[in-house]
Amino acid sequence: MNRPLLNRRLAGLGTTIFAEMSELAVATGSVNLGQGFPDTDGPGEIARAAADAVMTGRGNQYPPGAGIPELRSAIAAHQQRFYNLAVDPDCEVLVTAGATEAIAASLLALVEPGDEVIAFEPYYDSYAACIAMAGGVRVPVTLRAPGFRPDLDELSAAITGRTRLILLNSPHNPTGSVFTRAELTTIAELACAHDLLVISDEVYEHMVFTGEHVPVASLPGMRERTVTISSAAKTFSFTGWKIGWVTGTRELVAAVRTVKQFLTFVSGGPFQYAIAQALALPDEYYRSVAGGLVSKRELMCDGLAAAGFEVYRPEGTYFITTDIRPFGEPSGDSERRLLRQCRRRAVPGAVCVLQEGRGPDRGADQAQCFASRLITGTCGRRAETARQDHELCVPRLSPVSASARPLARTWHGKADATLVRRSRRDNNSSSCGAGQVDKLGNNSLKSIPALHVSGLILWWNTTSFG
Repeated sequence: MNRPLLNRRLAGLGTTIFAEMSELAVATGSVNLGQGFPDTDGPGEIARAAADAVMTGRGNQYPPGAGIPELRSAIAAHQQRFYNLAVDPDCEVLVTAGATEAIAASLLALVEPGDEVIAFEPYYDSYAACIAMAGGVRVPVTLRAPGFRPDLDELSAAITGRTRLILLNSPHNPTGSVFTRAELTTIAELACAHDLLVISDEVYEHMVFTGEHVPVASLPGMRERTVTISSAAKTFSFTGWKIGWVTGTRELVAAVRTVKQFLTFVSGGPFQYAIAQALALPDEYYRSVAGGLVSKRELMCDGLAAAGFEVYRPEGTYFITTDIRPFGEPSGDSERRLLRQCRRRAVPGAVCVLQEGRGPDRGADQAQCFASRLITGTCGRRAETARQDHELCVPRLSPVSASARPLARTWHGKADATLVRRSRRDNNSSSCGAGQVDKLGNNSLKSIPALHVSGLILWWNTTSFG
């Protein structure tokens, strides 16, 4: 076999960074701070609904290909309830194996080889893989600090006669940016003017702190050209159930379903019944999704700022963005060292940007981590109060050369911070010179959260704060 086994479209992608770092976390006995899942399950009544469905034989066999009617009706009701969007549950809703399958099926259905797909970078790494599998050409439009606002002039300039669609994500993973109504209106106008399709990934729709979530499909001229994607994972904290969905016109949903049926066909039958019940939870629950994260966001941002980081407070999602250029560690290297030396697992943000052929103005090399929980040392105890957590999170800076000692150490019962790089747009060097190592606190194992900071993004969906 002289030809490489892997399809050339996927050359260079390899194992996802999330899988790689999770495997290393297991191998080193590390706390997995990089996978995007909460440290507690969602509402007990919804978990019981799934168990009841299993025990009563609902969904244990193949459910309908489009999803059970109860869930499709619940999704349609959700769109009407929150956004005044009328959706026909019989032909304009498709249930998928999480939002990731919805993204894959949508791109495979709508993109042909050579089509250009515009995506705002940094982006969820599956976007690149799915565009590649479809034979499309990924065209990045960079969201830049400090505001991570979409550059609408750059977007307009990126559109060519080969552009097929815009891949949109707001609230945005991983920057935490929430696109404004005005920004989305301009994006919609460009899509209409150039007859483009839009795939809109809206899985963080209920995690908005600043502004509002505006479904692009609700804007003039967009319903007939938008595939809207969401899921239950983030809103209800049941990431392992993998229940996602697509909404759109009959024609768009039919196109996506044609592909989806040859991917998983169906999935999660009993869980579909439970999520149908979850979508009908009262407004109080939906308010709590974002409301419960606000104090944690402030706690984390304040602690990171006190540690010497430049912090960009997110408008939505559960990510925190920081600028870590002063610390001079190449993205990727520090995460692997972190695993072996600190027993903390992170993800380098270079996976979220276009790497090949990057010019100096095509965006920063982004470094990121997702902190999936703040735990009390290695024993998993929660801090008693948010105030105590805040006091314990504020670091005591220890300004030493990065070359003088390891990037980070394992302090049993003490919180630690590790540092990675985000290079300037006009500087593509692999480091930023000598840096510092931050060390958080000297408190006992029983009382201090084991806070890990590594790079641009911190994931803080947790109940670890009182």
